[in-house]
Amino acid sequence: MAEERLVKRRRDPRRRIEEITAATGRVIAARGIEGLTHRAVAEEGGIPLAATTYHFATKDDLIEAALRHAVDGYAAYLEDWVAQRPELSPEQLVVLLTDVLMGMFGPQRGRQAVEFELFLAALRRPALRPIADRDMDLSVGALLHYVDRDTAEAAATAITGLGLRGLAGSRPPTRTEVERILRRILTPNPALPAPADQDT
Repeated sequence: MAEERLVKRRRDPRRRIEEITAATGRVIAARGIEGLTHRAVAEEGGIPLAATTYHFATKDDLIEAALRHAVDGYAAYLEDWVAQRPELSPEQLVVLLTDVLMGMFGPQRGRQAVEFELFLAALRRPALRPIADRDMDLSVGALLHYVDRDTAEAAATAITGLGLRGLAGSRPPTRTEVERILRRILTPNPALPAPADQDT
């Protein structure tokens, strides 16, 4: 039986790559990017070391695969989130986005920490920057269902900053603080002219 599983794995490189990528995420969650090695991934995934180096020659290749996986998961999450909420008032959007951020500081903290660590890896790895760009583009694209482009970009940037502050700081922002910041960005200011159509 074990021999049959081994043969199946050898014949399914896509599954092997998925196993390695998932194990990479778990290693980063436990040890950070500094603790990421091919050997650690092999041990975490119960995968031969030679298989990890065959599919991912360098540590940077492992990081890139993990970041792509995280951004792909984020894209699917946003698509579902928007589909379930086709219309939202500014105040509803404030409350729901605050729910998301408070979850990042609580039940989703571990997963979010890994995603931010991968995102920040792009600071020193230019090859990762297009993937990091896609992450921000996805956030803005989701918000464009509810607000104009300037507001979407401002809100996406604020959410990223609040997320980093909440995960890296000694004290995450409170719900009241998050709502106050998002409400300032997302609530139309009657003293300002209406934004021009910027979708073109």
